[in-house]
Amino acid sequence: MIARPFARFGFSLLVGWLLAVAPTPAHAWWNGDWTIRKKVTIDTGASGVSLTEAPGTTAVLVRLFDGNFQFAAAKEDGSDLRFVAADDKTLLPFHIEKFDALLNEAFVWVNVPDMKPGAQQTIWLYYGNAGPKAVKVDDPKGTYDSDTALVYHFSENKTPPTDATGNGNTAVNATTPTTGSLIGGGIRLNGREAITTGATPSLAWTENGSMTWSAWIKPGAFATNAVVFSRRNDEVTFVVGLDNGVPFLELRDGAAPRRAAAPAAVTVNAWKHLAVTAGANNLILFVDGERQANLAAALPALSGPAVIGGTVPKVEGAPAARPGDASENGFNGEMDEMQISKIARSAGFLKFSAAAQGGGRDSRLLTFGPDEQTSSWFSGGYFGVIVGSLTTDGWVVIGLLFIMAIISWYVMASRLGYLNAMSRGNAQFLKAWQELSSDLTVLDDPNAIKNLGGRVTAENQKAMRTAAIYRIYHIGADEIRRRVQAEHQPDGPGAILSSRSIQAVRASLDGGLVRETQKLNKLMVLLTICISGGPFLGLLGTVIGVMITFAAVAAAGDVNVNAIAPGIAAALLATVAGLAVAIPALFGYNYLVTRIKDVQADMAVFIDEFVARMAEHYGGVSD
Repeated sequence: MIARPFARFGFSLLVGWLLAVAPTPAHAWWNGDWTIRKKVTIDTGASGVSLTEAPGTTAVLVRLFDGNFQFAAAKEDGSDLRFVAADDKTLLPFHIEKFDALLNEAFVWVNVPDMKPGAQQTIWLYYGNAGPKAVKVDDPKGTYDSDTALVYHFSENKTPPTDATGNGNTAVNATTPTTGSLIGGGIRLNGREAITTGATPSLAWTENGSMTWSAWIKPGAFATNAVVFSRRNDEVTFVVGLDNGVPFLELRDGAAPRRAAAPAAVTVNAWKHLAVTAGANNLILFVDGERQANLAAALPALSGPAVIGGTVPKVEGAPAARPGDASENGFNGEMDEMQISKIARSAGFLKFSAAAQGGGRDSRLLTFGPDEQTSSWFSGGYFGVIVGSLTTDGWVVIGLLFIMAIISWYVMASRLGYLNAMSRGNAQFLKAWQELSSDLTVLDDPNAIKNLGGRVTAENQKAMRTAAIYRIYHIGADEIRRRVQAEHQPDGPGAILSSRSIQAVRASLDGGLVRETQKLNKLMVLLTICISGGPFLGLLGTVIGVMITFAAVAAAGDVNVNAIAPGIAAALLATVAGLAVAIPALFGYNYLVTRIKDVQADMAVFIDEFVARMAEHYGGVSD
């Protein structure tokens, strides 16, 4: 009767525990292993920008710093970063240009699809997963659309710039890098240096085709016809430059050059976004996303290397310089984020890029919401890291230990309830027993109890019959009646038992004591198993977890604290679970053993007292 409610209690506790540890966010959560997320809102209708043309699908720069991101809660290399669309289901491709947990600065490019003019679009930034599942998933190629032919971040250190698009358009030489550029790293040109790309099919321009070139520049000094970017073949040269600070684009084909220039010069030592688009027999020059000049000409067919900075080599066979022709210089200043596309990007695309990339930490286009955390009681913090790093074998061991804990709690609760009921019944019986005079069997006869003058109520009788002492008394009373009848004596006061009969009754009482002791110790062996087996089972889980962690580190070849610590911490959780099973079981076992010994002592004392009274009231005949 007692076991059934406690079984229901154990099942309810198991279900409650599973519900407690399961992540229960307020609304949709992409993945419960990631404990922190942040809403990022991209507003193309922000004040001062107000795009009227759709940017379309574009790589959006997300700047992270200590004002909008908890670097201490993320992995050291940012490998736990994930970006999810507004539906909180669709993962967005992205790649990290720079992640510096020491300086609390990061630059991440995220592919955001279908950006619309004058509207808000939401994406989710997830982080806060220090477990082994949070591996780096940088996807530079997926970050940019198929029309993007080349992207230079210039974040390399004294090595040729690498193409982030995966098209393999890596430069063939390097120049002086800068660490404090507009977006992460950049390059510095001194007016003579140049960087040359390879001549690859993805960079080839077809005659009268489409293309877009763009870059961020910061002039250090103005010069006449300073070349920022150029391409040429044997007959035609394409040039983007600054003429004493005035942006221009120019086509040279051996005759008089055709040029389109902005109406005003840019500012020295200030970042500006330059872009040129080609399409429909029209070349357009943009500065900071604003249209500045048009050149009514078709894009020439160019398949040779692209050159950043330097001067344009003279075309063989071209006419000699004429009076009035300007001299030519290389660009002197810094450059960052150069891109080349195979299509003519829209004005909205270029304006969005200029506003989103050039706004710095106070970008008007991007706003960051507060950090949200999963509502699981263990999510986040150290315990979330440990649980997130548990391997399958660890979960199996902890599951077995949880079952052992349920069993130990059930045994302790059921034994405690049994002993409490036993103590109350024994107390009621001993109170009635002390009031008996000569007839020792009266408490075993409901009709005879009525003659006690109401001193033993029906409620007391019910409690008495649950007592171990009463069951021993019942054995003695039954033996007395049976032996008195066997000896043909009238029952009740005055009956006489031989000493041999009294010894036989004593033996029966001792047998009852043994059986009652067995009942008291029922299931106690399960507590001893939990006490001794729980720590060893937990230690087994820890050893296996440590072995797996070191094997994984050896296979990956990544020897660092961040790679080892979560696995070791998760492995130690099995030992903690084993101790959590054993320690309460140990305390409960010792308490129950003390209570059982008290009941045993009461039964032993009662047997001695019963035999003494029996010898006093029924003795008198010796064998």
